[in-house]
Amino acid sequence: MMLRYALQTVRDRKAGFLGAFVALLSATALVTACGTLLETGLRGKIRTERYAAAPVLVSADQMVHETTVKEKKGGTKTKHKAKPVAERAWLPAATADTVRAVPGVERVVPELTFQAVPLVEALGGPGPSYGHAWSSAALTPFTIADGGRAPRSADEIVVDRALAVRAGLRPGSPLTVQSTGEPRTYRVSGIAHTPRGDLAHQSALFFSDDEARRLAARDGQVSAIGVLPAPGVAATELAARVEQALKDTTAQVSTGDERGPVEFLDAAGARIKLVSMGGAMGGTSLLVAILVVVGTFALSVRQRHRELALLRAVAATPGQLRQMIGREALLVGLAAGVVGALAGLPLAAWLHGRFVDSGVVPATLERTAGIFPMLAAVAAGLLVSWAATRIAGRRTARIRPAEALAEAAVERGRPDRIRAVAGTLLLAGGAALVVVLGALRTEPASTPVTFLAVVVLAGAVSLLGPLLVRAAAALLAGPLRLAGPGGHLATANLRGNATRMASAVTPLALLIGMTCTVLFVTPTLGDAARAQARDGIRADWALAAQGPGVTREAAERVRRTPGVAAATEIVHTSVRVGLVKYAAQGVTPAGLTRTWDPRVTGGTLDGFAEGTAAVSEIAADQLGLKPGSPLRLTLGDGTPATLTVAAVYARGLGFGDLTLPHDLVAAHADNPLAAGVLVAAEPGSGMGREQLAAAVRDFPGVAVLSAAQADAARAQRQEAGAEVNLLAMGLVLAFTAISVVNTLAMSTAERFREFAMLRLAGAERRQVLRMLRTEALAVVLIGTVLGSGIALAVLTAFSVGMTGVAAPAVLPVAYAAVVGAAGLLALAATALPGRMALRVAPVEVATAKG
Repeated sequence: MMLRYALQTVRDRKAGFLGAFVALLSATALVTACGTLLETGLRGKIRTERYAAAPVLVSADQMVHETTVKEKKGGTKTKHKAKPVAERAWLPAATADTVRAVPGVERVVPELTFQAVPLVEALGGPGPSYGHAWSSAALTPFTIADGGRAPRSADEIVVDRALAVRAGLRPGSPLTVQSTGEPRTYRVSGIAHTPRGDLAHQSALFFSDDEARRLAARDGQVSAIGVLPAPGVAATELAARVEQALKDTTAQVSTGDERGPVEFLDAAGARIKLVSMGGAMGGTSLLVAILVVVGTFALSVRQRHRELALLRAVAATPGQLRQMIGREALLVGLAAGVVGALAGLPLAAWLHGRFVDSGVVPATLERTAGIFPMLAAVAAGLLVSWAATRIAGRRTARIRPAEALAEAAVERGRPDRIRAVAGTLLLAGGAALVVVLGALRTEPASTPVTFLAVVVLAGAVSLLGPLLVRAAAALLAGPLRLAGPGGHLATANLRGNATRMASAVTPLALLIGMTCTVLFVTPTLGDAARAQARDGIRADWALAAQGPGVTREAAERVRRTPGVAAATEIVHTSVRVGLVKYAAQGVTPAGLTRTWDPRVTGGTLDGFAEGTAAVSEIAADQLGLKPGSPLRLTLGDGTPATLTVAAVYARGLGFGDLTLPHDLVAAHADNPLAAGVLVAAEPGSGMGREQLAAAVRDFPGVAVLSAAQADAARAQRQEAGAEVNLLAMGLVLAFTAISVVNTLAMSTAERFREFAMLRLAGAERRQVLRMLRTEALAVVLIGTVLGSGIALAVLTAFSVGMTGVAAPAVLPVAYAAVVGAAGLLALAATALPGRMALRVAPVEVATAKG
């Protein structure tokens, strides 16, 4: 019977359930989109291009491994963990001889892959450009088009057909290429094409074998080995044989789709990033969705308080009421969940495309659209909606019928004890998270805690909302009275309908708190890093490259320029100490203290040279290091190294956690060119931009920047990082904004009878609208204060932990835009339903049934 009544109620009260339907639909779509990104990181395909004709591929191990053994309950427990390295790992060239000896191998093709960028204006293209030896062209396979030939000398090159078309190249054309050393001009000897079509995600440049080995600069090593099976030998069978032959080495054997991650290392790394990002977004989205959906369903149930009270008065049992509202929630949740899950798929496609366009995720990692995120989102929506209605209707279902009727007419004056206790606990939990956040000193650890703290504190606001609204109403009573009769009515509504007003304040506070946190967390960290860099960089000028980097010869010419005191080349990479990843930079030791000062607090940089390292105070604390300590790490390409700590410095945000010798980093990086060169002038020499520009005139793409211009370039990179954060959390913010409009519209639309009674009592239409505007402004003010307080507390704790000072970066224009947009949403969501409700004649409303 209660199921039939639930169906009838949903059918007859479509408008009443519309708000809950919209909230749940949006929540399900959001969770589906985030879940799809997470699934893409776990199962997204990376298809091979260059190795399409090599059924079996041998490559180096791209992982750093760690094994731990723990004694537990009289036995031992062994754990194996692995993390990827940042650069391409290389194989010993002798591995090819071992593979050739495997039965069933027809041909072994060693492969060299290295940076090779054509210096052509307005080139465009599908992705990065790589250089190879022509002898490995069979791995795709590439063949030479008519009229061309393979490269025979060191000054000849073959390019793929798509690159030739974009750059207007043909046999005989000159082409300047920037590889791992100085730029060099080659003559195009041929155009290569493949029967499989043009490469979609990269450009291929082929050199003679000797020239390729010179450019790769990896003597005795290869990047991969393609294995072609003999006729009649299956790829899987041959792979098993090769794996057995290489069992005593770290070499990896791949077939099928496993070859893609070997070819596209950035896509393989993006999988981990997408899992982390999708998990963080999904977790935050789910928490926000729970908060919003629970609040929306609670408002929906509260709007039916009179109806539920009447059912109790006509002998409906508490169990029957709980069954009815639970089944209503399941019906609405199922309908909204299915529609929302379907809507989440194009939303995920759009978000994935935006990540690809912004460079966060490479196009080679294909998006996966599975059914599991949809099912999980629908199940989560059903569970949340059912639980929300059961919680919201628990009091009406539990109390006596007479009390239910009384509470349907007038809101309770005393707060719900359980709600108050739960809100206090959440507030304490949020405060604890803020304290913990202030002690976290690494970005990976602090970022998830930052957004979790915002959601938890917003949850506390949701539960303590009626108390907060009543307190705010007492403070605002005086100013609101200045608005005339509308202000008096608004004050009375704030006091007498605090629960309803709190349902509108909560999403507004969440929107402002979350948006301000997303917008200002990156500037807080970036401004501190830029300040440390400005304070520590002593160089007057800097060389920056628009292409792959600044070459060694360009830096040497600057050093030989009269008036130059020192020039420090900087190359960037990532290393691992154990399994922990650290950003690292390699610097040339000569004249290092003339160009930058990281504020050394232990040891000295005077003896910085090969075999030594400098570390930040944060890294030193984490790793237990001090001057003279050995630092064991794994370089970017997986090569282990042991260095001696020469110095510990304080400006870790501006100069990175680890500083290593330049030549060591460059020898183990995919791009050994300097990302920049810091140039210090001799005092009084008069050396300036003109002299430096003349020194690097022969090096295309190298620009001379002043200290102020270099700082502006760092600010641009910071803005790009902020845009990525905003993109990642944009869907959550959009969902929260929708919830603000939805909740306010629901809250206003339910008051049509109240508006009619006011008009019958003599209030004019404009006075009722003024009351609504005054109420909306009061709600915006309360939500702004609470949301801003949440954001300020969280950002201050983040700043203390990451920078050591309580100085969050709040951009006044951005903050005003956030508050202004939230206010406009609130006013529009209140005014439009209010005007529609006032169109109906008050007599009709007063005499209508229900």
